[in-house]
Amino acid sequence: MTFFDDVAEPDLASLRAEEEANLKPTPHRALIVVVQDHESEQNCKLLAELLHEGGYHVGGLLEVESKRSAIRQAIETAVVGGVDLVLTVGGVGVGPRDKMPEATRPLLDMEIRGISQAIRASGIACGALDAATSRGISGVSGSTLIVNLASSRAAIRDGVATVLPLSHYIVGQLQG
Repeated sequence: MTFFDDVAEPDLASLRAEEEANLKPTPHRALIVVVQDHESEQNCKLLAELLHEGGYHVGGLLEVESKRSAIRQAIETAVVGGVDLVLTVGGVGVGPRDKMPEATRPLLDMEIRGISQAIRASGIACGALDAATSRGISGVSGSTLIVNLASSRAAIRDGVATVLPLSHYIVGQLQG
């Protein structure tokens, strides 16, 4: 007789299922904030698809006016809601209505210049002039990564390809 005679045999199938469930990574959550000034519907669909393929669940798309207060409110909503990644689209050029960097900067606990530099460098390489000349910034607010992207299709496609591996790395660090 052993001490374990009274213990029931473990259900190996349920243990395996539980183990597999714990191994499957849960998708990170993303939100897209787009300035209404830009022709964005198709580009935002592309952005949402690319994020989904890259392991993010896109919780929504917020269209905002090109006003600092509207942009800040949308980003703050995402941060308070616990979103892992906020990608903003548009408003990063040099025109009088381009306010995204100025609206984003005060919300950041820390700026991560390397992401924005990588986006600009890859924008030059792929010929996305708006990405290459973007004033967009990137950083962390609370436990949310925020990245400003230019609004052309090429800038979005190339920007997401640049941002995805960096974002997963940073979100992983933020989640401990």
